[in-house]
Amino acid sequence: MLNLLLAAESPTKMNNPPTLWIVLGASVAIVAVLLFINRVPLIYTIRNITVRWLTTLLTAVAFTCVVALLVVMLAFTTGMQKMTEGTGEPGNVLLLSEGATDEGISNLNISDLGEIEQLPQVEREQGTDRPLASRETYLIVKQPVRSPKPGRPTGRFLQVRGVSDAGLAEKVHNIHMLPGGSWFSDAGSQEMPGGDAKAGTVIQAVVGEGVAQELAADRTPEEIAAAKNPKRLDVGDTFRLGARDWIVTGIMKSAGSAYSSEIWAKKTLVGPVFGKDSVTTLLLRTASAEKAQELKDFLRKDYQKATVAAFVEKEYYESLAEANKQFLFAIIFVTIVMSIGGIFGVMNTMFAAISNRIKDIGVLRLLGYARWHILVSFLLESLIIALIGGLLGCAIGSLCNGASATSVLSSGGPGGKSVVLVMVVDAHIWAAGMFLSLLMGSIGGLLPAISAVRQKPLEALR
Repeated sequence: MLNLLLAAESPTKMNNPPTLWIVLGASVAIVAVLLFINRVPLIYTIRNITVRWLTTLLTAVAFTCVVALLVVMLAFTTGMQKMTEGTGEPGNVLLLSEGATDEGISNLNISDLGEIEQLPQVEREQGTDRPLASRETYLIVKQPVRSPKPGRPTGRFLQVRGVSDAGLAEKVHNIHMLPGGSWFSDAGSQEMPGGDAKAGTVIQAVVGEGVAQELAADRTPEEIAAAKNPKRLDVGDTFRLGARDWIVTGIMKSAGSAYSSEIWAKKTLVGPVFGKDSVTTLLLRTASAEKAQELKDFLRKDYQKATVAAFVEKEYYESLAEANKQFLFAIIFVTIVMSIGGIFGVMNTMFAAISNRIKDIGVLRLLGYARWHILVSFLLESLIIALIGGLLGCAIGSLCNGASATSVLSSGGPGGKSVVLVMVVDAHIWAAGMFLSLLMGSIGGLLPAISAVRQKPLEALR
């Protein structure tokens, strides 16, 4: 069960071999074999299910609840997995200060950066000798929620990334804008829209799609009615963060990545607003994934002029899925507990069915049906209930597909990134849900079926 849920959570882990599909296929094949060798008319099994429709319904509901919950939780972890896999460039190397495992706790010595940027493995901007290196300040800021609604928290944590050069950051991160947006200017600020000089200046910001939706939730009904896009902030919209007003100049095309939850602005403005002027991150662009690995190893083992923590960017973000792994183990625990309840539920249903059909069993035996014929019939009855409940559970759980959720990316140590992710229900999750349902049905139906075949024909007719 543990391996199957791990496979459903990360489809890339099951390409060789496709464990989940093999096991599910074997389960379906067993059901098909039971149908083929079944000698008791199938209509008899179906009639007994429909006659006891209320008990059958309650048992199927138990399967539905277990499977639906499993699907929703796996959709969350799959969305997290896809987001970490979709963040970063394989040819980028990310530098943090020595011992740091997260940008939030990094503090690079700026005097060491110039020489690192000039290393031969670092790519140069086309037509110039300028290295493709982005100096950045990453920090987490608490923002009060304006007019919080009942049941919603009164504050949120937002990720802000100050970049020294927007043009370099665009090339190094390979980030593009949604239509109509642009990067902030060299100054990084402008006058407040409306021409009111007394209102002062506002900081220009480029925001991810996820945080644009999150910030839009603060708007009043009147503001939503007047907005160009009621579902998220758009170019020209303003918001309050720290002691300053900010204006959106662009929306990053960042859905499915951790950058979807970030606000980017000019580093020289971000530092003074939040009291953090240091460089936390240096991102270097290389020609290929092989060059990135080579540069990472060089900086970690052979570079003597400064001690830094170097990561291939994609590996860095994948390593931040520690919280996702912990959540997955919680899913496994909850699933096992609920599955035990589902198994006892179907056992209770089948034992009740057997006690009401003792004479039917005796008649079937006198008509010449063997013990294994009756066992297969009762086992199929349990599996049909499980199949109905499993299909309903997968269908109901799939309603969360595409929904937004918030979580934290963390390597397990201090620091972390609050992210907005998109929940994903794929074929692997359906396979996991259906396998779990059939497993519960077979285990829960086997013991009652064995009990049924132990009945002696004449004693059953008394």
